[in-house]
Amino acid sequence: MLDIVLYQPEIPANTGNIIRLCANTGAQLHLIHPLGFDLDDKKLRRAGLDYHEWVNVRQYASLQDYIEKVQPKRLFAMTTKGTIVYSDAAFQQGDALLFGPETRGLPDAFLSHHDPALKLYLPMKQQSRSLNLSNTVAIALYEAWRQLSFSGAVIKQQNL
Repeated sequence: MLDIVLYQPEIPANTGNIIRLCANTGAQLHLIHPLGFDLDDKKLRRAGLDYHEWVNVRQYASLQDYIEKVQPKRLFAMTTKGTIVYSDAAFQQGDALLFGPETRGLPDAFLSHHDPALKLYLPMKQQSRSLNLSNTVAIALYEAWRQLSFSGAVIKQQNL
């Protein structure tokens, strides 16, 4: 199983989309407080549709709290300041993908001490600043899951 870790997410619709994504991939969702919304927010519920019942969303007071309690195998930080393209990472079961808040990304204090080999980025055109959080999570999670042969997924046979 892979962990998706949202550090202080701000936009409820993004988190709702990610709940739906986790439900469909089997990833575990972890939220690091403070959140920029209430978990009962209508926008979060609407974006997540009826998938909330399929995901056990875990919450933590801080990133350190998550690390101590979960002890992820490896914690990949998704950041525009990363030096490794996300698709070049060799993902393993038990890995965690960490994403920062929509308006500011992961804190420099964390990134400055994080292993450079675990700082990943998604390529963008030169003038671009960032991608939508839920899109970024989907891209990275599906690449990690692909590398794990879509473990647990229903794979349909193609008739050629």
